[in-house]
Amino acid sequence: MSNLYKKIYKEIKKNDTIVIARHVGPDPDALGSSVGLKEIILHNFPQKKVYVVGCPASRFRYFGALDRFDDEMYEKSLLIVTDTPDKKRVDGVDVNRFKRVIKIDHHPFVESFEGIEWIDDNSSSASQMIVEFAFKMKLSIPSSAAQKLFIGLVADTNRFSVRLTTVKTFKCVASLIEKTGIDIVPLYEELYIRPIKELKFYGFIANNFKITENGFGYVYLTDEILKEYDVDVATAGNMINEFNYIEEMISWASFSEDTNNSNIRISIRSRGPVINEVATAFGGGGHIYASGVRLSNFEECDALVAELDRVCKEYKESCCQK
Repeated sequence: MSNLYKKIYKEIKKNDTIVIARHVGPDPDALGSSVGLKEIILHNFPQKKVYVVGCPASRFRYFGALDRFDDEMYEKSLLIVTDTPDKKRVDGVDVNRFKRVIKIDHHPFVESFEGIEWIDDNSSSASQMIVEFAFKMKLSIPSSAAQKLFIGLVADTNRFSVRLTTVKTFKCVASLIEKTGIDIVPLYEELYIRPIKELKFYGFIANNFKITENGFGYVYLTDEILKEYDVDVATAGNMINEFNYIEEMISWASFSEDTNNSNIRISIRSRGPVINEVATAFGGGGHIYASGVRLSNFEECDALVAELDRVCKEYKESCCQK
């Protein structure tokens, strides 16, 4: 592993222009790892030009503004992609047009980016990996970067409650706080504060979950419903994390209509059944217990619901046999 850290460090050190990208529909970990890495590089190598690209997410404006990408950058830049396992989900750039690529990701392997690849699917988050890299290579982490990385790490671990939260996770967080002196209390407020309209939307979802006899819960959220509650598709997808501990559900999903992209955005979570294989079969992917898919219409979603229900049934049957 130390050789991998050194290879990444050497590439960063020798390239004057660096582009950092992450996946479409960014969450706090995607933004925290990419923007945090940018700020670390600029803090330690102020002469470099570093750009974080991709479509902005209004829900996460506190990560700061993103940079404009110019096609001329393909030829002269090093590309670093964080929190993204496959090329088609990289936002804002074409991976294949860069001559030098680094991937830093904590998802199960999907495809090679044909460059330096650091994949650790036992890591809680891409943000944890960036913190780990900075400490190993003795890079100074400015407080602004530490704040963003902490938010990304907390979000992807759901406040340190998921299975991939390990001793290493807590050591990284403890060192991050100790060495940078960040105040974490306002960061939780930044991440979790909600307008009243989202609380009302939460109530709608809770009241409209359909739960199968096998323990799969799901809700279809049309564009009309999203407009009624004045929330966007990203808000609907992130809301799924609020339903982790419902006794009657062992897996659950939200299906949100995204009229801007003419698809249905699906966020899936699980407390036991392995769901990423199903997500991959439907053109999506992700973690064993947290995955996503995009489908064309709600009719296609019915097939996904049936498959996820089947996985829940098999999981319950296997538990009964133990």
